[in-house]
Amino acid sequence: MTEWMGVRILYEDNHVIVACKPPNMLSQADRSGDGDILSALKEYIRETKKKPGEAYLGLVHRLDRPVGGLMVFARTSKAAARLSAQLQKHDIGREYLCVCEGEVPAQMDLTDWLLKDKQKNHVSAVPEGTPGAQKAILHATPLHSADGLTLCAVRLQTGRNHQIRVQMAHAGHPLWGDNRYGRGKPGQQIALWGYRLTFEHPVTHEIMQFEQKPTGGIWEQMQVRQ
Repeated sequence: MTEWMGVRILYEDNHVIVACKPPNMLSQADRSGDGDILSALKEYIRETKKKPGEAYLGLVHRLDRPVGGLMVFARTSKAAARLSAQLQKHDIGREYLCVCEGEVPAQMDLTDWLLKDKQKNHVSAVPEGTPGAQKAILHATPLHSADGLTLCAVRLQTGRNHQIRVQMAHAGHPLWGDNRYGRGKPGQQIALWGYRLTFEHPVTHEIMQFEQKPTGGIWEQMQVRQ
């Protein structure tokens, strides 16, 4: 494992890079000018591979800024196209850990219709048939409960903006530390982490699976161990 500018790189070859995005780092540069993982990894390639100019690196999927966890990037346009096709067909497996409020006694299979307000960057669960709404499906499995909180493993069946945060809140179990859709307080870090990533290698077609669990803070309290 290599670390570069706070980013842990779990795997790299000539076609893909798998890295762990720290919480509160952007997935891609925006108008804020704050650091982002895509730019950091491009600089890593340029420096370590002695590439002149800006290195190519394709962003396949994103994580919300406050959320940390695993991401896969494409080092060639061919790899980017093939990984993006997997993503569109929901063939890239993305599993998350979250800590939510309340006790979740059994697996929840949630289906909602989500509508994004682009101006406010806010997503709401709305009635089916609402113009512009997208169907969102996830499966949440409780792993451990303590002190009015539940640690859940979440598997996405669709990929929508803020999906886990909105659907869990709509189900009555907002995420701990979420100050947008829950009752997060100043100084709390949202308890949502992309811990497992599975995809078919775009060139070798080998099934690649990676796992990286979060550490410290609320995760330690909820008995998450590396």
